[in-house]
Amino acid sequence: MNDFLSRPIEDIELRELFGILTGAVAPRPIAMASTISKTGEVNLSPFSFFNCFGANPATLIFSPSRRVRDNTTKHTLENVLEHPEVVVNICNYDMVEQVSLSSGEYPNGVNEFKKAGFSSVPSAIIKPPRIAEAPISFECKVKEVIALGDQKGAGNLVISEIVYVHLSKSVLSQDGKIDPFKLDPISRLGGNWYGRITADSLFEVAKPLGKPGIGFDALPKSVLSSEILSANDLAKLASVSELPQAEASSQTGNSIEQKHSEAKACLALGDVDEAWQILLA
Repeated sequence: MNDFLSRPIEDIELRELFGILTGAVAPRPIAMASTISKTGEVNLSPFSFFNCFGANPATLIFSPSRRVRDNTTKHTLENVLEHPEVVVNICNYDMVEQVSLSSGEYPNGVNEFKKAGFSSVPSAIIKPPRIAEAPISFECKVKEVIALGDQKGAGNLVISEIVYVHLSKSVLSQDGKIDPFKLDPISRLGGNWYGRITADSLFEVAKPLGKPGIGFDALPKSVLSSEILSANDLAKLASVSELPQAEASSQTGNSIEQKHSEAKACLALGDVDEAWQILLA
């Protein structure tokens, strides 16, 4: 445990804590929220304290936190309290510098669409406009705003229900689903860091649908204690719904180390069944 920096949260200065949170809880999707005040002034700002929280009703939540510096609130929060509607625009890599530019602390009444060079398009059923360049936009009704505190850094959960969806055909695959490579979404990490999807950064993990896996506790001891198979390898093996039986044709004679190395290679290729047959031989 000496390798950990462990402290009670009250001993961590607020700015440091903010850095820990944004660095650790990452990558985070980015909501480009367009809102409007009761007097009709449009505001646009990015928020990475954001995600979806259900499909029925379709719910998006983002949090315009109080500024750590001086405890002031953001125009977006003030707008949704005055006029409870918001467009959540999903932005891609082609827009990342504009997204950053729009986050500047402009005076109240300044239209960030113009400052950041975005084109605004009237929404279908709500007043705030959407970003024309955004590949996906969700028109939302704000159902509730929950203040998590009144001190510096406190969040404000803007709970929004989607009422209209704008989905560019350019980001769809042939089967009509969103293609992550075509969407090319950006994400937020700590400090000045952003994330982007690339071929090298994407991988698939099969969902454990149907019967649950046998789990680590059901793995043979010789497998569980392997110095060659990683925790990820063991999890793949433990994902089968029942312990396989060795096939009669399975070859024998290899050492445990050889078996584990061969099984690891099969697991890297996604062939769990063959890996088990090697281990059981």
